[in-house]
Amino acid sequence: MNCRHCQAPLTHVFLDLGFAPPSNAYLTDADLHAPETWYPLKLYVCDRCWLVQTEDYARADELFNKDYAYFSSTSTTWLEHARRYAEAIRERLALGPESFVIEIAANDGYLLKNFVAAGIPCLGIEPTASTAAAAEALGVPILREFFGEVPGQALAAQGKQADLVVGNNVYAHVPDINDFTRGLKAVLKPGGTITLEFPHLLRLIDETQFDTVYHEHFSYLSLYTVTRIFAVAGLRVFDVEQLPTHGGSLRVYGCHVDDPRPTEATVPKLLVEESARGLRTLAPYQGFQARAERIKDELLLFLIEQKRAGKKVVGYGAAAKGNTLLNYAGVKPDLLPFVCDAAPAKQGKFLPGSRIPIRPPDALMAAQPDYVLILPWNLREEIMRQLDYIRQWGGRFVTAVPELKIQ
Repeated sequence: MNCRHCQAPLTHVFLDLGFAPPSNAYLTDADLHAPETWYPLKLYVCDRCWLVQTEDYARADELFNKDYAYFSSTSTTWLEHARRYAEAIRERLALGPESFVIEIAANDGYLLKNFVAAGIPCLGIEPTASTAAAAEALGVPILREFFGEVPGQALAAQGKQADLVVGNNVYAHVPDINDFTRGLKAVLKPGGTITLEFPHLLRLIDETQFDTVYHEHFSYLSLYTVTRIFAVAGLRVFDVEQLPTHGGSLRVYGCHVDDPRPTEATVPKLLVEESARGLRTLAPYQGFQARAERIKDELLLFLIEQKRAGKKVVGYGAAAKGNTLLNYAGVKPDLLPFVCDAAPAKQGKFLPGSRIPIRPPDALMAAQPDYVLILPWNLREEIMRQLDYIRQWGGRFVTAVPELKIQ
């Protein structure tokens, strides 16, 4: 296998989680009587451009199909994050009725609805039918296809180049990151701005966030690697912000390479930090496997101990990262009888691989478990506030990453 960006041979394994089904391939009752497709889940690091990437097996159209069940609006924290961004970027770029905004992977309209409300023309690009329909119901225009160079060129030919191109948590999800970036270049108006948000590889390593690894995430990105990919496509990163979202993310600001705007000091500063932390050497990638195994073992030991003690443990948040964790650990309904989730699209289904039932949040009140295992640990504060009532019967919250913690 060769690197998706620079085509160098890949020989260094960063993480091997064995085999797993796609993390968002939730099962129906009928699916329980059919086999599931499991793919190898292994990460390599390229020692030329330092792109961390999954082994090539699953295709994008197998992962992001019409039944894709991730709806961004389920999280109130994420909705507020999107609202604040929309307000700030409108002011920063002086966007108005004559501007045009494109969001790639617009999901259910969680972000673009803010631009619609402000009277700013926009277009969402979203290939999954379920989320696209939700966005359209909010008045967000949607183009239902995967984005890349050809769609970018087609939009440009139609006079639909954008003043702002937004991509939140999509850059890591594209199988051909070079083609996608060339698409950004094609659809960006002269003088326009690109903003991309994605989890920061440095935070993944620091906090052993191995459960953020799944087939839908083809790439795991540092600022250094993104600046390289941008440069090859004729783009430049001119600013970067570090965000707390998704366990620690970056928001990069991009423009055409010949744009007169200067590169802000934030960019070289973070590049220096990444270099000092060794991200362009093999050292930080070695030993990560053992840390992931320790977290897996601690979770399994906890679940087994509670079962033997007659305690009840259930899960909350049928998130992709939870599926990675549970399938790597081999957890089944005997240790975790059900998981609750607020998204109606997931309720009544089953987690892929583990086949643990997904129930609505009110099932917690009926079951009154001793422990609630929060699978989307990046939302633990929001979830603990929402579920604070479990303390009435002595219930406690548990998270497994970066270490087992009981609150």
